Amino acid sequence: MTDGGGAAAVIDEDGLDALIVNLAARGRTVVGPTVRDGAIVLAEISSGSELPAGWGVDLEAGRYRLSAREDRAVFAHSAGPQSWKTFLHPPRVREWAADRGADGVMVVTAEAAPPPSYAFLGVRPCDLRAIAIQDRVLSGGRHADSTYRGRRERAFLVAVECTDPGATCFCVSMGTGPAVGPGYDLALTEVLDDEGHRFLVRAGSEEGSAVLAELPRRPADVATRTAARERVADAADRMGRSMPLVDLQTLMRDTLDAKRWDDVASRCLTCGNCTMVCPTCFCTTTEDVTDLTGDHAERWHRWESCFDRDFTHLAGAGPVRDSPHSRYRQWATHKLGTWFDQFGSSGCVGCGRCIVWCPVGIDITEEAHALNRERESTRRETPRGESP
Repeated sequence: MTDGGGAAAVIDEDGLDALIVNLAARGRTVVGPTVRDGAIVLAEISSGSELPAGWGVDLEAGRYRLSAREDRAVFAHSAGPQSWKTFLHPPRVREWAADRGADGVMVVTAEAAPPPSYAFLGVRPCDLRAIAIQDRVLSGGRHADSTYRGRRERAFLVAVECTDPGATCFCVSMGTGPAVGPGYDLALTEVLDDEGHRFLVRAGSEEGSAVLAELPRRPADVATRTAARERVADAADRMGRSMPLVDLQTLMRDTLDAKRWDDVASRCLTCGNCTMVCPTCFCTTTEDVTDLTGDHAERWHRWESCFDRDFTHLAGAGPVRDSPHSRYRQWATHKLGTWFDQFGSSGCVGCGRCIVWCPVGIDITEEAHALNRERESTRRETPRGESP
């Protein structure tokens, strides 16, 4: 837990409801977790009654199920089918439209609507890090994504520390949780014990402090601070998955020719689910569409996946990465390795979504361990002084 003994407050369930009402009154669209269609999804909410109190999730590779809890925990779940990327970096955005006038001249109209002002309630530490990574990728450099930047600059983030990790979580391995890191406006830690159901709250920005000052609250007591800290520490000890304790960037570089890539390629459907649910995958393409008359045209910006065979298509040459082997290896080595070269960090935050939502249950942590075992085996078999 990162309150560090500084200014903090405690709110109860009524205070959580007041938080949602307060954010909406400030003109923000509040998005948070809610139960819908057999899953905990992210959607617009207007009150605390819409939060998934009493619901958790049962996760495994290729498996997701809702599960009823014996308590009224609101944030005791993980790895839903969406990440906040859906709202900050939408799957499909129209860039412009053009219509042919009576004089035959095409008039282009650019999209000029102001970006929405979101308040995200329930941002996990892994997802908070993912947003920071997307900030670096999509807001920095000479070619910033204006859609992303506009939405991100207007977003208010309410982070929630993890106290009940899922079976596919491995944020500890990636250094992204379960304690919250920087970048939030408000941070919550949920506590349920004999003293009741409550939330330790800390502000991380001026607006966060202003919002907190308007909520029904009481000073943070020692018992609540201690309970919150213990629950976060306990979550760190109960991660469902882990990465090998090696330099992953070096591991990916050393195993480009490993036989394990053939094994995983034999199972991979190249469906791209892992890239769609990943909170940091950012690849896009553009498509132009026209109506049957040819008098109206539009350009759309949409998500693309490196698992798509045509993702690397070159005119006259065809796809550069034509096999499942090459496409899965590209995704994994970029996510865990070459992302460092481009952006200075890993592209994986340990949320486990790619494991849960893979239809055949491919587990990126299992593949990393297998690659490490193969590398170590090759080293033992190679006589000293000879190249492997």
